[in-house]
This record gives sequence, structure tokens and C-alpha cells, in this order.
Amino acid sequence: MISSSKIKSLDFYRKIPRDLTEASLSGAGLSIIAALSMMFLFGMELNDYLTVSTSTSVVVDKSSDGEFLRIEFNISFPALSCEFASVDVSDVLGTNRLNITKTIHKFSIDSHLNPTGSEFHAAPIPMVIKHGDDFDEALVEGSFPLTSANFDKYANNYQILVVNFYAPWCTWSTRLRPSWEKAAKIMRERYDPELDGRILLGKVDCTDQIELCRRHHVQGYPSIRIFRKGSDVRESHGHHDHESYYGDRDTDSLVTAMEVLVAPLHMESHRLALEKNSSNTTDNAKRPAPLAGGCRIEGFVRVKKVPGNLVISAHSTSHSFDASQMNMSHVISHLSFGKKISPRVMNELRRVIPYIGGSIDRLNGRAYISHVEDANANVTIEHYLQVVKTEVITRRASREYKLVEEYEYTAHSSLVHSINIPVAKFHFELSPMQVLVTENAKSFSHFITNVCAIIGGIFTVAGILDSILHNTLRIMKKVELGKNF
Repeated sequence: MISSSKIKSLDFYRKIPRDLTEASLSGAGLSIIAALSMMFLFGMELNDYLTVSTSTSVVVDKSSDGEFLRIEFNISFPALSCEFASVDVSDVLGTNRLNITKTIHKFSIDSHLNPTGSEFHAAPIPMVIKHGDDFDEALVEGSFPLTSANFDKYANNYQILVVNFYAPWCTWSTRLRPSWEKAAKIMRERYDPELDGRILLGKVDCTDQIELCRRHHVQGYPSIRIFRKGSDVRESHGHHDHESYYGDRDTDSLVTAMEVLVAPLHMESHRLALEKNSSNTTDNAKRPAPLAGGCRIEGFVRVKKVPGNLVISAHSTSHSFDASQMNMSHVISHLSFGKKISPRVMNELRRVIPYIGGSIDRLNGRAYISHVEDANANVTIEHYLQVVKTEVITRRASREYKLVEEYEYTAHSSLVHSINIPVAKFHFELSPMQVLVTENAKSFSHFITNVCAIIGGIFTVAGILDSILHNTLRIMKKVELGKNF
């Protein structure tokens, strides 16, 4: 059996009896300094252990998220009507999709970007609109010409005023004219404006009455608007927008549509209509035009991972547009590529890359404004986006897993004058390279080793300094005693 004395002989840390030790002020001072140094260096080491360390490299993109890329956006156009706003996508492989609606939502807004109702739902528009007879020079005009001077008067004097806002140079307006005039003549014969007072068909030449058409937010020609007692604002489920006619444009279809408008109305004598409206003419003339002239477009589209374009413009298969009056100013609330990152993943992402929050969507909150009244007319606003994929790999509990695959982009924007219809164009190109951000693992054993090294090293150095200081003081005392004798 091993005796306790033999076990004690293995002790590395043999003790000196307390009676043989001596405390000193210098030793106490060094001990305090050593303890503070240990605490400071331990805190530094602990902070370094807890701080996330990453390494960044650029590698060839080997995407695992398929051949399609999601583009999500929320863009407001103060001067583009939801009636004609169209989202189109094209790419270098020949893909060309026009007027995407399945994943797109539109909301009418005013010039200050404030919503004026719920989601915009356009009336069904026939794929092919039927027109009537060809233009006849001997055609008798049946519609009433309206101007800024008499528009409010006639709009308020009749229960229904249907107005054809047209442009003489417009092909569609020219094709509509004979049917419109015939339909107007038929309605005047059936409902004498002088005696009945229920309906009147009018027309406005937007090349002559520019301000009147602008006040009523007419952007495409011809636009057939329906005014009920002075207002063409349609209220449906909280939605406010201009009431328009989108059906066929032959004489019979127009007359049928007008009859539907008149049917629920009670006949008013011409005298009663005049008496009622003459007393309110002043007040009604001051009624402001509807403020709903813009559109907020939000949603997403899926595109192939090749260079392409996302284009937002005014589009119609049966209307013409005056390029000089189109204003594609817009404010970008959100534009991003790839899948939407959840808040939980975003928090984890910021743990690994603290600066990531401000670098993903560089166009967010930016406004691009042009004015049709000055030299900025016919302005196409183009954005050139260079998209780079960033893959983040993190390590937790000695395990490695992919945190997220997100897309960042750099953007360069410009305003370009063109003779064509202005558009807002987002040209995107995906880089063949990707940025790989990897979280570097921290070894706990390495942390413990460094802590021990800090404690042992400071303790040893402090002991050496104390020994040197103690011996120096003792020698100095001996020298002083020798001098005294």
C-alpha cells in the first residue's frame, strides 16, 4: 500500500510555511496590477471569442435555386393611370411577356402618393374591339363640342354626360368618330337635350383643350368617360376612379351602352333641370377634378437568369398615347431580387454580416422625377442594375449549414430623351460570379488555452518582477548599512 508521504512527494506545488513568508507593499502593488491585467486580457479574449469572424471569397456561381429569379417591387407613379399601366418583361433569349397581371397589384394614388381607394380592378376589355363604318366626309356631327369654358356647365346640366376625349392624329380616334357621331345623333333624337335632360354625348379635342384633358387625367386616346351630374368618379367598395367605357366602338354597341345608362334614370323636364342647375352652377363649377391620377404598382415577376428588362409603361391595344404628355416619374419603395428574407433569417444574417441591412436594396426610397411642361418631355427613365449573388454559410454547434442565398445589386440611373412613348426601364444583368461569405469557427479549447496562458503568464511575469524588485531593495539596504558603519 502506497504511503501518504510518497504521494506527497509528487506535489508540484510545494507549500512554504506562512511563518517563513513575508508580505511587502511592492508585492501587494504588483499583485493588484497583475489581477487587473488578468481581468482586462480575459475580457479581450472573451470578446474575441464571441465576435463573429468571416472570410469572403469570390467563386463561380453554382446556383442551386433554379433557373428563374424572382424580382419583387413596389413602385409609385404619380402621373401614370392604373387604367393603362402595364408591367412587361423581356430578355436576351427572346422572352417577351406583356401586361403581366397575375402577380401584380395596382392601387390608384394621388399626386402625393396617397392611396385613393382599395385595389384597382380594371373593367374587362375585349381582346379585339369592334369598330363601325369608315369615315364619311358628309357625316353629320351629332355630339356636342366641349371646351374648358362650357364643360362644367353641360356636365352639371345633364344627369349623364358621356364624353369622347380624342386626338385628331390618333388612328383609333379616327376609327371611332363615325360611330360616335351616329350614336350621338340617335341619342339626341331619342332623348332631346332641350326637353329630356337625361343624357348628352359630347367630345373634347385634346390637342386644342390641353388643360381640360390634363385636369381629367386623360392619357390615352380615345378615352370615353361617363359623368354623372358633373363627376366621373366611380365609387365601388372604397375604390375611387374615373368611370369609363371600354366596350365595342360600333354604333349599335355604343347606343346599347347609352341606353343602359339612361334606363334607371327618371325623366326630368328641361325647365326643372335648368332651374335646379342654374342655382347650383356657381358651386358646381368650382368642384375640383378627381385627384386619382397616379398608380402604385406592387408584386413580383419571375425572370430567367439572363440579361433582361423589366419595363413599366402605358400600354393598350386600342388607344394611342401622346408621348409629349406622358410622365414616367416614379418613387421606388422597394426593389429586390431573389426570395424574400424572413425577419428571423435577417436577424441571423445581421449577426454574421452586420452591414447587410443597408446594402441589399440600393434603390429603396429613391425618387426619379421629370416634368412634361419643360424640356424634360418624352423622358424615359432607365436603371442599369448589376446583380451579384451572395451566399452566406454559418457554423453553429460544430455544424455547417447554408444560411441564405440573397442577391445584391449596384444601380446606375439616367434620364433619356426619346421620340417613343416614355417608359420606366430596369435593365438587369446577373454576374457569373458569386460572393461566398463563410463564418469562421471558433475553438473553445483554444479559448481556454489562451485564458490559461494569460493567467499563468501574468502570474509568472509578476513574480519575476517582484523578485527583482525585492532583491534590489535588499541590496540597497545593505549598501546603506555598510556606509553607516
